[in-house]
Amino acid sequence: MTKLYSIFLQHPVVTTDSRDCPEGSIFFALKGERFNGNAYAAAALEKGCAYAVVDEAQYAVDDRYIVVADVLSAFQQLANEHRRALGTRIIGITGTNGKTTTKELVATVLEKRYRVLYTQGNFNNDIGVPKTLLRLTAEDEIAVVEMGASHPGDIKTLVDIVEPDYGIITNVGMAHLQGFGSFEGVVRTKGELYDYLRRHAGSRVFIDADNAHLAGIADGLTLVKYAVHNDAEDVTVRGSVVDCAPCLHFRWSARGEEHDVRTHLVGAYNIYNMLAAATIGLYFGVSPEQVDEALESYVPSNNRSQFTVTERNKLIVDAYNANPTSMAAALENFSIMQAERKMLILGDMKELGEASEEEHRKVVDYLRGHGFSNVWLVGTEFGKTQCAFRKFPDVAAVKAELAVNPVEGCCILIKGSNGARLFELPEML
Repeated sequence: MTKLYSIFLQHPVVTTDSRDCPEGSIFFALKGERFNGNAYAAAALEKGCAYAVVDEAQYAVDDRYIVVADVLSAFQQLANEHRRALGTRIIGITGTNGKTTTKELVATVLEKRYRVLYTQGNFNNDIGVPKTLLRLTAEDEIAVVEMGASHPGDIKTLVDIVEPDYGIITNVGMAHLQGFGSFEGVVRTKGELYDYLRRHAGSRVFIDADNAHLAGIADGLTLVKYAVHNDAEDVTVRGSVVDCAPCLHFRWSARGEEHDVRTHLVGAYNIYNMLAAATIGLYFGVSPEQVDEALESYVPSNNRSQFTVTERNKLIVDAYNANPTSMAAALENFSIMQAERKMLILGDMKELGEASEEEHRKVVDYLRGHGFSNVWLVGTEFGKTQCAFRKFPDVAAVKAELAVNPVEGCCILIKGSNGARLFELPEML
């Protein structure tokens, strides 16, 4: 690995895609269920890569190929070696909901004082996390690394690569049950971040003090707390919602001072993401005024809690991900929002396993119980529910309907898992 790292220092750009080969970069020939990266190594070199890392020796025909036992493992080890060599302070973020938004808010706040590297998009898995670490340079003062999980042990794998100095679990909820098996499995897996930090002196955990599930697994950790409801003396930052009309307007207080912030994020549930960013900013010496500026300036652009006004409608687009916890929060927020002619377009919640039928039925029951009538349900799971709401097998059917019968004058919540592809709808609304 030392040899590979010395090569990386001379060629500090990596790629895992033979279609994207910057001049002088290193190509890592990863494997998937339907492809073998080794077979594309030669093409990567022809397109500009200086080296190709492969794990099948027959492809290594000259000294531009580096043969390793396993490319993914080598990729991850290289990232860890680079992280250790630079010694950058790293904040690790995971959680069922809100981790991407929190990551971006934290980075936005910290950028008021530091040079910050943070996870781009949703690169939070066993490939994306090493890619993030390998973008680190000596000029970066803090890194904010998002870590996702869909199976037990996923977070442990990632924290062993990242070796974070600080951590935050945004929350734990009902998601990826097909992989985790149960809610308890979700808690244990997210808690693997705490397990790592517990073993390392000097680490800090930023924690939602209102969340009993997180408190239950936080023994032995040095905590920096934020909350809306918890009035304990050791809470650093407190917050309260002023209103959501439709974007969150909230107040936060710390050190005897109160601050008023108007955001561009839809949903009262986003107050915890905001408080997390404020707490982390204060901990790292960002001034309260700079925290306010950062939180007010952040505008989402990733289909998460976005509010958009088109020529025909007002849209709340939260179509990147959906699980029972985030769906319940979105529906509750929409139900109390002051708006005329409300409409909902909801897509299936993926990866719920045996709990899928029950969880989709609960959503339908909530909609009926709160008097919603203009509801479009999209996907096979919602299609199994017994209800009078309009149902569509997929997003293509919705688009076909909109092409013939456009919707106008509505305030529309668009919420579903990424696989439902509801993010294709705003351009037609």
